[in-house]
Amino acid sequence: MAGNGVPRVLTVNVVHQVFRGPIRETAIDKRPVTGPVDVGTSGLAGDLQCDTRYHGGPDKAVYAYAAEDAAWWADELQREIPPGLFGENLTTVGLDVTGAVIGERWLVGDDGVLFEVRMPRTPCANLSARMDIARFHRRFAASGRTGALLRVLTPGRIAAGDRVSVERRPDHGVTVADLATGSNPDHMQRLADSDVDLATTVQSMARRVLARASR
Repeated sequence: MAGNGVPRVLTVNVVHQVFRGPIRETAIDKRPVTGPVDVGTSGLAGDLQCDTRYHGGPDKAVYAYAAEDAAWWADELQREIPPGLFGENLTTVGLDVTGAVIGERWLVGDDGVLFEVRMPRTPCANLSARMDIARFHRRFAASGRTGALLRVLTPGRIAAGDRVSVERRPDHGVTVADLATGSNPDHMQRLADSDVDLATTVQSMARRVLARASR
């Protein structure tokens, strides 16, 4: 796998079909599409979120996953992990998604689409059903290799092969993996003290963790 060289979008993935998950319908079945795809503040053209209580919205408009992390799972599970299997919209290569800092910004393609890393993905039982592995979503979360949920700051068009550049990396140092795998008070304090406009979900998490730590 071409993890070296210029970071880029390997595939752009949108919903293929909706199916009934363990609790509700899910649009986790994402598959690669060809050609450019319009990106707006609510996500990709042609995509869908079934349960907007937990999916979608400005802070969860686009879901990115690294091909390198997919390769790790392929080795771990001894099975193929094709792009889109985990429900991601963007499969990237050469980009450290797991190590991305909260508030990091990515500029993608010639159209100048700008994304901001908002939080890790919180997997649910639909992922376990998709993988046909009992409670896989818990294992997925514990690994820290959850991928990143993105906000669209500058809409435009993207396509497979587009280059990705990291335009901004906040100095608080708290990563997607840090938030995915624990509730460390030091991490939460660094986020709270940073100049990053935190997602509401992350703000609430930080307040809870810091309140518990102060008791």
